[in-house]
Amino acid sequence: MRSAALSYAGYEEPHFLEACTLCSKPLGHNSDIFMYRGNTPFCSQECRQEQIENDEARERRWKVSSSSSKKPTETSKKSATVQTGTLVASN
Repeated sequence: MRSAALSYAGYEEPHFLEACTLCSKPLGHNSDIFMYRGNTPFCSQECRQEQIENDEARERRWKVSSSSSKKPTETSKKSATVQTGTLVASN
């Protein structure tokens, strides 16, 4: 009932299918809408494909950066050879 009152007062909440997510082109009522990842609308196959490629590139960069941070460093390699209970001291 509340949304009807707001609509009556001249305020309408924007619908998620009003514009293309990538280029912001208005989506027509009688035109095709290309969806991606559930509720993300696009005006064309080209906009949708560009978003897919952007997401894939972002995922590849994330995987590369996370795998490079997991590589052991020289310090951790040395400490991995120290036995439990061994005291290491330096001056």
